[in-house]
Amino acid sequence: MPEDHPLIRDVLPELAAELVELLEAEGEHTLAALVPELRLVGRCDCGDDFCQSLRTAPHPTGLPYGPGHRCVSLDPAEGMLVLDVVNGRIVYVEVLYRDRLR
Repeated sequence: MPEDHPLIRDVLPELAAELVELLEAEGEHTLAALVPELRLVGRCDCGDDFCQSLRTAPHPTGLPYGPGHRCVSLDPAEGMLVLDVVNGRIVYVEVLYRDRLR
């Protein structure tokens, strides 16, 4: 169940606040409003030391996200933040080159 996963705002409050701020700055107000309810479903298991990405929904098996998918690149002060959005829902937060989330 989704409720079994912690809220990102509770686990990584600085990241959650930054996501809201950056999304608002990009005019992505609807996505910004979703951030407080994002859950940490899992962490990326790619093994790259520069990656600290987070799954906020189960990842589909096999193929990529498919129709309804878009990437939203943000402009943080440190590293890279890219959101995978499917049908208006944030499903993955790509967090790269940010040591402080480790």
